[in-house]
Amino acid sequence: MDALIAVGAVLAAYLIGSVSFAVVVSRLFGLSDPRTYGSKNPGATNVLRSGNKAAAAFTLLGDGFKGWLAVWLALFFQDKFQLGTGTIAAIILAVFLGHLWPVFFKFVGGKGVATALGILLAVNVWLGLGTFVTWLVIAYAFRYSSLAALIASLFAPFYYALLFGADLNLLAIAIMSGLLIYRHGQNIANLMSGKESRIGSKKK
Repeated sequence: MDALIAVGAVLAAYLIGSVSFAVVVSRLFGLSDPRTYGSKNPGATNVLRSGNKAAAAFTLLGDGFKGWLAVWLALFFQDKFQLGTGTIAAIILAVFLGHLWPVFFKFVGGKGVATALGILLAVNVWLGLGTFVTWLVIAYAFRYSSLAALIASLFAPFYYALLFGADLNLLAIAIMSGLLIYRHGQNIANLMSGKESRIGSKKK
């Protein structure tokens, strides 16, 4: 029974992560599918290129909330359902993987920045805030969302290790950071060639 509960919790986390708010919000606002313009990434930064700041804000909040919700629920019910540390780590990865490869949207998802932040905030508020401040400083200084995300993702496992040491959650966060960097492969190439779009640029 415990194993079934654990598997069910991980599956539920993946399904929560599979809700792509960039696509859902864009449809509600009557905007073009974010997978068809700009970076073609279904995320808040690309939705912002539509010129609709409200839609971008709802996308950011939605993608962040789903990451927070899945992990918060797991931690809240951890003792009641005897969810082990391995299950919590798996849930962290499952909701993130759901965002990257959502079953509801033909496995075409975003890069995971907002969802990762929501996950980190659920794990520990100071961990999430520290990572967000890192993103904010780099984004403000250089005006590149992708560069800020890359640097923040590198610091997230380091911050966790400082707070809690080495455990399975650290491994999950490190894998999540690695996947986030992997999903930014094209952004890295654009940054190196000077072709990366800056925050606030309009879609073409």
